[in-house]
Amino acid sequence: MSVANLQSFTAWIEDYARVVSEQADYLTDLDRAIGDADHGSNMKRGMTKAAQLATDEEFTSVDAYLKKVGMSLVSNVGGASGPLYGTFFLRMAGAFAGVEEAGVAEIGQGLRAGVEGIVARGKAETGDKTMYDAWAPALEAFDAATASGDLAAALTAAAEAAATGRDATQDLVARKGRASYLGERSRGHIDPGATSSTMLLESAARTLA
Repeated sequence: MSVANLQSFTAWIEDYARVVSEQADYLTDLDRAIGDADHGSNMKRGMTKAAQLATDEEFTSVDAYLKKVGMSLVSNVGGASGPLYGTFFLRMAGAFAGVEEAGVAEIGQGLRAGVEGIVARGKAETGDKTMYDAWAPALEAFDAATASGDLAAALTAAAEAAATGRDATQDLVARKGRASYLGERSRGHIDPGATSSTMLLESAARTLA
């Protein structure tokens, strides 16, 4: 059994920023096929700013830090991704109010609160070819793995399920966002939001546990 604290969460954001920076061109290439060709550049800009927060400011609680991360992403990530990722972290922050160390139950509640925020803002359902197609199976896998109380195992299961959901978007026809304008032509392409979401969970598995 392991727990995550403020240092763990700052490590998560910093690790994800590094991954997004390294994979920015790939994310943009995915977006070029069915979107505005800016997902990678937008996420790189936003996460670079978010990762800098822990250096520029002193935080004393997980919820205060995640709230600032969310606000930063809303302000610095363009397109639909800013509000969606920003809302994820703002809702997650709310779930961690008063929590100094988060175990598997608290992380699960935080992830679910964040994803509920994504759904509320994006109105997406499973099969719409969006980031939710990675998050929905990830939450199910996390919940199924919580019985052991092993945070690392639950996060790894969530990341693996997200990757499967991400890959499955290739065969879907987009029903939300700019990609939906393409209709059948959106089939055959992996969703960039599902891809960046999977990267976020893979970073969580590396750092939060």
